[in-house]
Formats: sequence, C-alpha cells, structure tokens
Amino acid sequence: AALTAGPALAAPMACGPAGPSRMTVTGEGQSRTAPDMASIQLGVTTQADSAAEAMSQNSERQRAVIAALTGQGIDAAQIQTSGLTLNPLMQYGEDQAPTVTGYQASNMVTVRVSDLPSLGEVLDAIVGAGANEINGITFTREDGASAEDDARRDAVADAQRKAQVLAEAAGVELGPLMTLRDVATGGGGPRPMMRMEAAMADSTPVQPGEVETTAQVEVEYALAGEGACAPMPSHGRHHGGPSDGPHGGPQGDPAPAPVHPPMPGDGAPAADEPIVPGIVEPLPEAPAN
Repeated sequence: AALTAGPALAAPMACGPAGPSRMTVTGEGQSRTAPDMASIQLGVTTQADSAAEAMSQNSERQRAVIAALTGQGIDAAQIQTSGLTLNPLMQYGEDQAPTVTGYQASNMVTVRVSDLPSLGEVLDAIVGAGANEINGITFTREDGASAEDDARRDAVADAQRKAQVLAEAAGVELGPLMTLRDVATGGGGPRPMMRMEAAMADSTPVQPGEVETTAQVEVEYALAGEGACAPMPSHGRHHGGPSDGPHGGPQGDPAPAPVHPPMPGDGAPAADEPIVPGIVEPLPEAPAN
C-alpha cells in the first residue's frame, strides 16, 4: 500500500556563510549643561619704528595685563602664553621695492576663568591695563564626563528608534545587537569672536548660555523574521501516495532523471576494452593445530 505524505515542513532560511542579514544605523545625541569655565585668548599688539622698541612697549603693557589678571584672583597657573610674534610693517608701491616702515609685536595669552560671574570685570580690568586684542571666549565645563554620558545615552536611544522604524518599514524584525561603537565627535558650544582696536565700554556684559555636548554611536543589529533571509527550495522527498504522478512522484513534480547503463569510464569496461586478469596468488594455509 502506498504511504500518505506527511505535513510539509517550512523551508529553511538561507542566510549564507556570514549568518543572518544585518542592519547598521547611526544614532546622534545631545546634552545641554550650564558652563562653569571660560577660556579667553587675549593680548597686546604694539607698533614702533624699531623691532626693539616694539617689543619693549609690548612687554611693558603685557606685564600690566598679567598683573591685572592676578589682581582679579586668577592664579598664575591659569595663564599661559599662546602666541608671540614680531613682524616688519612693509610698504608696497608701484614700480619700487617694498620698504620697511616699522615693526609690530604681539603677545597673546590664554586665560581660564572659573568664576563666571566676575568674567565681565576681568575683561574690563585687562582692557584698562592695556590689552587691545581679545580673539575669542569659549565656555566649557571643567568636568564634562557626565554631560558626555548623557549625550551617549541619547545617541543609543536614537539609534534604537531608527533601527525599529527601518525594520518595520522593511517587514522584518530586529534580532540581537551585534556591535555598538562610540564614534568620536567634537563638542562644545558657540564660540563668539571679538576683536577690539580701542577700549571697551565701561560695562562688559557676558552671557555664558549653555554648553552643548554631542555624541554619535554606530549600532549593528541582526535581522529576524521571514524577510530577513531568502528561503531555500525544499529538498525533502515524498513517498508514493494517492497524489503521485505517473512516475511515482507528486503530481506536478518533474519526473526523476532516467537511469542510464554504465558507460565507459564509469567503472565498467567497454566492449572492446582490453582486460588484464593479472596473477592470483593462493592464500596462505592456516597452521595446523
């Protein structure tokens, strides 16, 4: 009697040697905190007929600026020279060689101010002492690790949200998290730039605002569900049954390939192939007991 066919099994998933399909997304996060430190680049620029005179005037005024900073309670360790230049002043004319008309000396320092409420008074003091260059104020946090961690958490949540949206749109499911990488980014808030050629006003308003810290992560998920991999054709065999076709297989299935007799080269000798029987040696006799 013919055997009836059992229930069809689901086609196995063909995910290839690298495993299931994967999806990589990038998440971005931000955190905003109040700054507790200001970094100022300031200094003195002077001009004179000779290089020595330009440097002498510059040194005198810069010493007064540094004294004004320490007088505002800023420690000497918070003051660092960041630039010192001396350049000739050239005059160019038509059809004549350039000539030196004088020299310009510049001495810049970077100052860190931790008492932000007194920042306006510090700026007034340095200008009153002779500073005529302020090239930038940057507001930061002395310990930004907590803000960076908050930004990273926000970035991971953003990556998870993006991955979920993409998976739903593609008709697949998110599998396990495969990789998570922290991508280095630059942080910091706005950097207002100021340059003065004359004395500032009596009052210098300064608004620290907030410091924005950014983070970026790269996340890779494995994909699950029917759409994650391409189904492989089933290789199961059906036994004969009521629905068998004329060749013993299910109706609609292609007929099995016919069996051919052995051909030359398949292990069976051809009709005209020479056969060499060789020599058959008798087996040794077993010793008598």
